[in-house]
Amino acid sequence: MVLGSALALLLAGLAFAFYGESLYRGQKVRDVTVQAQILADTVTAAVAFDDHRAAQEYVDALRDSPLIEAAGVYDQSGALIAGYGRGGASPPARLQAEPRLPAFSAHVQVIEPVAQDGHPLGRVYLRARLEQLGARLARYSGAGLLIVMAAIALAVLGSAQAALSRANAELERRARDLSQANADLHAEMAERERVEASLRQSQKMEALGRLTGGVAHDFNNLLMVISGGLEVMERVKDPERRAKLRQGVFDAVGRGAGLTRQLLAFSRRTALKAEVVDLGEQIEALRVLFDRSLREDISVDMRIAPDLWPVETDPSELQLALLNIAVNARDAMPEGGAIVISAQNAPGLAEGELRGDFVRLSVRDQGSGIPAEVLAKVFEPFFTTKAVGKGTGLGLSQVYGFARASGGDVRIDSAPGNGTTVRILLPRTLKTPRAQVAADLNETPIGHPGAMLLVEDDDEVAHVVSGLLGELGWTVRRVSGAAQALDVLDEPAGFDLVLSDMIMPGEMGGLQLAREIGQRYPWLPVLLTTGYSDAAAAATAEGMRLLVKPYDSRALAQALEEVRGDKRAQLRRATRN
Repeated sequence: MVLGSALALLLAGLAFAFYGESLYRGQKVRDVTVQAQILADTVTAAVAFDDHRAAQEYVDALRDSPLIEAAGVYDQSGALIAGYGRGGASPPARLQAEPRLPAFSAHVQVIEPVAQDGHPLGRVYLRARLEQLGARLARYSGAGLLIVMAAIALAVLGSAQAALSRANAELERRARDLSQANADLHAEMAERERVEASLRQSQKMEALGRLTGGVAHDFNNLLMVISGGLEVMERVKDPERRAKLRQGVFDAVGRGAGLTRQLLAFSRRTALKAEVVDLGEQIEALRVLFDRSLREDISVDMRIAPDLWPVETDPSELQLALLNIAVNARDAMPEGGAIVISAQNAPGLAEGELRGDFVRLSVRDQGSGIPAEVLAKVFEPFFTTKAVGKGTGLGLSQVYGFARASGGDVRIDSAPGNGTTVRILLPRTLKTPRAQVAADLNETPIGHPGAMLLVEDDDEVAHVVSGLLGELGWTVRRVSGAAQALDVLDEPAGFDLVLSDMIMPGEMGGLQLAREIGQRYPWLPVLLTTGYSDAAAAATAEGMRLLVKPYDSRALAQALEEVRGDKRAQLRRATRN
C-alpha cells in the first residue's frame, strides 16, 4: 500500500511535472512571441527605409533580456540585415524556412512577420533559453525530493517570470522611446526636404538676379526693334523693305518669347523631375542666356560631340548648373577671356565611386584660379569668397546637389593663375530621348475650320486671335469669361472647338472650364492657351492640350489640328470599350 501510494504519488508527481513542463514551455513561447512582435513593430520603419543601422540598434536593445540568446531581423528575401547572438548561438544567415529544434530542447524560437499596412516587409527571429538540462533531470531523480523539487521549480519559475516581466516592461519602455525617436526622425526628414526645396529655389532666384541687368537690356532692344519697326512700316511704301521690317519684328517677338520661357522655367518652384534629355540640345538652348549673363568681352566656345549619349536628369536643373558655373567663370575673368563648354562620352569610367558609362560635361575658363585651401570648400552651401552683396555661395552647391541627385558627381580642377575646369559626370541611359517635333516654318497645317468659341478676357488679344482664326477659316464667337462660355454652350447653336485663356477674372479659370466642358460635352475639343508658367504646368499635369503665348497662325493651326485629333482618338477608344 505504501509502495502503491508512493508509486501513485510518484506518477502523480511526474504527471504534474510533465504538465508543468508543458505549461512552462508554452508560457515561454508566448513570452518570446510577445517580444518578437514588439521587435517586429519597432523595426517596421527601419526595414521600410532600408536603415540597417537603426534596425541593429533595435535588436541590441534585447541584450538586456538574459534569456534571449539570438535575435535577427531579415528583409523580404530572407537576408539577415541586423542581429546578435551569445553563448554559442547566432541567428541564421538566411531565413528561408523556420529552423527546427530537437525534441525536448532547452530552447525555444519564434519567427514573426514585419509588415506595414498589410504589406510584408520581412521577418524577425528570436531564440530563447529555457533552463539547463541537469536542472530538468534533477526534478525527476527521486520521489523523496519531489515536493522540494516542485517547490524549487515553482520558485525558479516565479523568479524567471518576474525577471521576464521586468525585462518585458523595460523592452516596452525602450520600444516607446524608439518609436518616439522614429517619429522625430520622420519629422526631421520632412523638414530637411522643405529646406532643400527652399535652397533650390534660392539658388534659382540668385541666378535670375544675376541675369536681371542683361535681360532688361535685351528686352529694351527687342521692344526698340518692334516699336521702331512698326512705326517705320507705316511710312515705308517699298514692299521689299516692308517685308524685311516685318520679318525683323517677328524675329524680335520670337527671341523675346524664347527668353521668357527659359526665365519662367528657371523661376518655377518645382520638384526635381528627371527625364531623358539630349545634352547637346540643352546646352545649345543656353546660348541666349549666356549672351545675357556674360559680358561682351567674354566668348563662349561650345564643343559638343556629335554622338553624345543621352542622360536622364532634370533639364531645368542642368541648365541652372551650367549657368551658375558660367557666371562664376565670368566673375573670375574681370578683364575678359574665353569659356569652353565641352561634352563627350566617357565609356568604362572608373573614378572614385563611379563605375560604368558616363557623359563628361566640362566648363573651362581662363580666370584667376582657386587656391588649394579654398578649393576644398567651394561646394559647401553659402561658402563664397566674393564681397558682401556679390554672391550668396549657393551656385556651386546647386551644381554639386544636381550632379549627385542625377546619379553622377562633379569634379573641379584649378590652380592660381591657371584657370578653373568644372567637370560634371552624368550616367549614360539606354532610354530614348523624347522626340522633339518641330513644325515646318514654310507650311501651314491644313485645317478643317468650323464654329469656334473663343474665351478671352483681354479685348486686344481677342481681336488679334479672332483675326488669326478668321484667316484660318474659322467662324468665331468670343466671350470674356468662363461663366459666359458655359451659358453660350447651352444654347442650341453648336461649336466645333473651344479656345480658352487660362488666367481670367472670376471664380472659374480656363483649367476649371476645360474640366466642366469635359463633363458636360465630352465630344467637344478644348485648347487652352497661356503665357504663365505655373498655369501651363498645371494644364500639362492634367494632360490638357496647351498653346503657349505668344504664337503665330502656323502654331495656332497646328495646335487646333492636334487637339481635334486627340479628341477623335479618345472618342474611338471610348466606342471600342
